[in-house]
Amino acid sequence: MLTALTPLLTQKDKFTLPEDIHYLNCATRSPLSRSVEQAGHAAIQRDTNPFGLRPDDFFSGAIRVRTLFSQLINNPDPERIAVVPSVSYGMAVVARNLPNKPGIEAGQRIVLVGSEFPSDVYAWDRACDELGLAITTINVPDEFPKGPLWNERVLDVIGPDTALVIVPPVHWMYGIRFDLEAIGQRAREVGAWLAIDGTQAIGALPFDLEKIQPDAVICAGYKWLMGPYSLGLAYFGSAFDEGTPLEEGWMNRLDSNQFHRLMDYQPIYRPKAYRYNVGEHSHFLQMPMLEAALEQLLDWQPERIQAYTEELMRDAWPALESLGCRVEPVNENRGRSHHLVGLWLPDHTNPMTVQQALQAEKVSVSARAQALRITPHVYNTPEDVDALIRVLRKVINL
Repeated sequence: MLTALTPLLTQKDKFTLPEDIHYLNCATRSPLSRSVEQAGHAAIQRDTNPFGLRPDDFFSGAIRVRTLFSQLINNPDPERIAVVPSVSYGMAVVARNLPNKPGIEAGQRIVLVGSEFPSDVYAWDRACDELGLAITTINVPDEFPKGPLWNERVLDVIGPDTALVIVPPVHWMYGIRFDLEAIGQRAREVGAWLAIDGTQAIGALPFDLEKIQPDAVICAGYKWLMGPYSLGLAYFGSAFDEGTPLEEGWMNRLDSNQFHRLMDYQPIYRPKAYRYNVGEHSHFLQMPMLEAALEQLLDWQPERIQAYTEELMRDAWPALESLGCRVEPVNENRGRSHHLVGLWLPDHTNPMTVQQALQAEKVSVSARAQALRITPHVYNTPEDVDALIRVLRKVINL
């Protein structure tokens, strides 16, 4: 339980955000902490003189990062983690291997949640055309509370004709949680694959891979993992062990660290998820930054990040609801999260106008449909929340 944890205090001193900036927008891109910034500077310094670089140095950074990420998601086998450049890359791996899924046949369905991020949607059009599949999209309910009903509709549509389910831990626009354990169990019962885009949750919300038992989990590194852009991580379960990669990187083959034998072309891949690594996955500059970010997150702990953001915003939600805004209630794993919250604005307001007014006062959030996406983290303070409320009171009452 969250109450049993030692509470986090503000971590603002670990960042270099200006004092007059109220950055409540981690879901767009996290600021780099001082430790991540220092890791990047050190990596650049090392790269100015590559003398003494050993073959194993091309692999060692990713090995450490796989281990740290595995700890974060409770994955007992780091060899199931691949280095990817983006969520779209990871989802493309799933689409590429969907024809190999046991029992796949024309007429089956892929289940999506509505208003999902494009990277979780575009991958399936070609797969549907080639395999004769259809897409079923479960849209967000009109009524409040939305979470319980949305979850029930997702569970109800997963049936014997379901080939694949794509669902996030929290919706990227609204912060509504999906009961991944229940969805995972239902998918297994009907023989469907479960692929999860963890980008907007993993690092800030507890994630237990062993309880959920997904087939794939893909996570960009520049949001709640708090690392650099264009570097992400993906878990691929046993269904992908003999699958087809997107590219035939030389590093993904057995004995590829033996540079003096690279001309002895190797038909065998390294085990498990290694074949799905993006080419040049060493990322000599970015990998040390992601390593530093993951070490920091493991120290903070997602449970404590949730507790911190819950307490930080506790008084804000009633104050904003008094202005005619609406917020999804907290309802365990079928309600809203605390690190990413959709604030539905009154019908007479224009979300883009509100976002621009906030930006003018140096308050950063994101407008998504008729909602503001408010995403605090441990670098935020009550002063940031006060600035948000102050500007919204002024703008919404116009």
